[in-house]
Amino acid sequence: MRSRVLLAMFRVCVTLSVIFSLGRSQVTYTCTDGYEYDDTRHACKDIDECVALPDACKGGMKCVNHFGGYLCLPNNAEIFISTAEDEEGAGPGDAPEPLPPAPDPAPQPGSGPAPGSGPGAGSEAGSSRRATTGTGPAPAPLPRQQPAPSGGINCALVPYLCQYQCVNQAGVYGCVCPEGYQLQADRLCEDRNECEEGHYCSADQLCWNYHGGYRCFPRNPCRPPYTAIAEGRCACRSDVPACRGLPSSMVYKYMSITSGRTLPADLFQVASTDASSSMIHTFSIASGNDRQEFYLRTISGRSAMLVMTRPLQGPREAVVDIEMHTHNTALNYRSSAILRLTIVIGAYPF
Repeated sequence: MRSRVLLAMFRVCVTLSVIFSLGRSQVTYTCTDGYEYDDTRHACKDIDECVALPDACKGGMKCVNHFGGYLCLPNNAEIFISTAEDEEGAGPGDAPEPLPPAPDPAPQPGSGPAPGSGPGAGSEAGSSRRATTGTGPAPAPLPRQQPAPSGGINCALVPYLCQYQCVNQAGVYGCVCPEGYQLQADRLCEDRNECEEGHYCSADQLCWNYHGGYRCFPRNPCRPPYTAIAEGRCACRSDVPACRGLPSSMVYKYMSITSGRTLPADLFQVASTDASSSMIHTFSIASGNDRQEFYLRTISGRSAMLVMTRPLQGPREAVVDIEMHTHNTALNYRSSAILRLTIVIGAYPF
């Protein structure tokens, strides 16, 4: 479905000032941001940022110049220009007829820099009226979850400009992010690393950041009869009666993914460190796959890849045990080891 964007015409304001020098009057002109003075036509001319700024829009978006600024919109967006009266008189489902561009505003004498040196001159002019998708100089950063004003555009008309949510306030719009994220480039949401910013995990806990939050996991996850041999690594000694029939070792790993990740997706590779030709290794999912969301793809005789086959929607935590069986053909020896992988799925696809 094609999007329709309604842009209101900007009223260009200029100020008047006369400078007297050596008994002779000299008049200079300045134009509103996004315009520059045309000495030939003696008029304020709109700056075409789509031409002046290289790579003004990213991600396949098209650049659309408008009065005093520019917008980055999807390629299928349809642009209409109308006045406020057209908006009030339009019936339900009526789309305004496209209007020709407004004529360049007539200049008025004004105080300020000489022609061509004011804030409207150069490739960076008019940044205060650019949409948040523009790549020109960004406005001052705002606190997280506070609107970032941008030129009188309504959220109902441009909902796709914000990665998470668009909020109208006092005739302008702003993008906000959910808890655990911070606003980037006025429209994108970036995960905050609470483990670096400050957390409440104790000294015997490991802080693990995931998309939208963090978890506190024990540094020593081993439970009897297993004993810790390194952080996140446990062993069950063969001379301990309770260890008979149990995997000889357990390794704990953690990872974070976004919600609704594209399928199929390679998640985690498990491999044996023993390269002996007399060793035969086989891999299987021992537990945590009741919903048939994963399978193991054999890479070689020493490694396998855990693959996600069904979309995982967050927020959620999935714990998968991958078991490696080892058979020594020379000594007729068998053993096994468990890798316990905790997958934390964030609540959002970013």
